[in-house]
Amino acid sequence: MTATPLTGRARPDRSPHSFAEWQRLGGYDALRRALKELSPDDLVALVEASGLRGRGGAGFLTGTKWKLMRKAAVAAGEGPRYLCVNGDEMEPGSFKDRLLLEALPHQLIEGAMIAAYAIGATEVILLVRDAYRAGAAALNRAIVEIESAGLLGSNILGSGFSLTMRVHGSAGRYIVGEETALISAIEGDRPVPRARPPYPAQSGLWGRPTIVNNVETLSCVPLIVQHGADWFRGLSRTEEGGTKLYGVSGRVNRPMLIEAPMGTTARELIERCGGIRDGRRLRAFQPGGGATAFLEEAELDVPMDFGHLKKAGSALGTGAVIVLDETSCPVASIARHARFYARESCGLCTPCRDGLPWVSKLLDQLEAGQGNAATLELLHMHVDLAGPSGRSFCDLMTGAMTPVRSGLERFADVFAAHLAGRCPVGRA
Repeated sequence: MTATPLTGRARPDRSPHSFAEWQRLGGYDALRRALKELSPDDLVALVEASGLRGRGGAGFLTGTKWKLMRKAAVAAGEGPRYLCVNGDEMEPGSFKDRLLLEALPHQLIEGAMIAAYAIGATEVILLVRDAYRAGAAALNRAIVEIESAGLLGSNILGSGFSLTMRVHGSAGRYIVGEETALISAIEGDRPVPRARPPYPAQSGLWGRPTIVNNVETLSCVPLIVQHGADWFRGLSRTEEGGTKLYGVSGRVNRPMLIEAPMGTTARELIERCGGIRDGRRLRAFQPGGGATAFLEEAELDVPMDFGHLKKAGSALGTGAVIVLDETSCPVASIARHARFYARESCGLCTPCRDGLPWVSKLLDQLEAGQGNAATLELLHMHVDLAGPSGRSFCDLMTGAMTPVRSGLERFADVFAAHLAGRCPVGRA
């Protein structure tokens, strides 16, 4: 097996395989094994034993999530039950799901079908952000191919399992990545988060049992079924199983997407990207995308997984490493993120709707050299109001304020210099 099992079968030009080509590469062998040899409970136990964690950012144990959904689906009895695939990749710095959607649609579809069988879903809905039109087209073609081959529809492979599948185009708002807002978007409503409980497994899409899994998460499933839980765990350098798609961008010589063992360090990833651009020194990096806390040179050798990065004071998130060098201004970088999150707030709750634009304005003032002591005081006030766990309806504000909090702690001298109307390190 290739050292990059998740992406190793992708073509260099990222064009998707035909159904016939994919089958020659072992495609749908895992589905056949699942339907003929394994019960749904067996599959849930297998994924639980593999240590697979959700790759969408939260890192929740996939097997545990499936177990809750299966229990709810059985209790709900007859009627539709849904698996929603989250392909609304809009976290700043994240571009991992795009490759899987465009180059490996059959792998994702197979994983979604196995998951649907395991949890008792009757329909799979693949939500794809509007900008990923090539990925949506590849999925639509793949669905037509497997329907024509008799692998999708009623009584698949004589197993008694029936499933429908379709692609749903997203309008492209960041908040749609939140699972309950995603459900609202599919229903055609304004995409805003919902109160929990009830959880989606209890009452989700159109009031029926629903589970939401990320593209990368489901793309791992066929590999686990085909090669086993121990094999998947063995791919990792830590207790968290599998490989991970790490996207590295910012001030590196060659920004790229890298599949590497879970627990690979940021130092290794940056080296694989040719190091810091123009031979400069690292100032800081965000290990999991725009909504994660900054780390510095001392944390370059922290294993990049959910547990170790949490202990280091940050988060793995989507595995999108954003690199700042010595000429990058942290204030400018944080201000850029703040403008994005303020724009993408769904507007449902006051702290996020009104607070984030205010924070964005304060940061823009600082970056322009127009701030004063009161500007910093107000930023600290917003950090305190947001709190470590957030006081808004969902986690968007918490994530948006994380780099602000982290920046004020780690780069206090840079923020202070901006009060004097100068940027001590140059502009990002």
